[in-house]
Amino acid sequence: MKKGTLIFWLVLLTLVVIGVGVSVYVNRQPGKLDNFAQCLKDKGAIFYGAFWCPHCQATKRMFGKSAALLPYVECSTPDGQGQLQICKDKGIAGYPTWVFPSGTVLTGERTLQELSTASGCLLPNSDAVPDSSDTSTPGA
Repeated sequence: MKKGTLIFWLVLLTLVVIGVGVSVYVNRQPGKLDNFAQCLKDKGAIFYGAFWCPHCQATKRMFGKSAALLPYVECSTPDGQGQLQICKDKGIAGYPTWVFPSGTVLTGERTLQELSTASGCLLPNSDAVPDSSDTSTPGA
């Protein structure tokens, strides 16, 4: 193998290894709203939604990768044509619906501040709260 070709492949391999390493490092970082999402769950709030609901997807995007910690209950049947019994039993009529132990029910897209007020969970400082227009969050 020529020296130039060998150097090319070594540089390429090094860049790939660095790229994978950075990706793993970034994905292991906690979400900016992890504590807030965990507090919602710990306080007994429940987020009812449907996979096909654009407002539910927007709510998940608002939480970024912290959405994985949300106390989410899927209400839609897999075909998107019906509602699961758990949501019928709870009287969930629209999505998203947040239900809090105090009896407070919030429907539709809500701000982080509204969820904070209803739950008593504190938001992180304003610098840590992601811009809701950020659509780079996977799994929404």
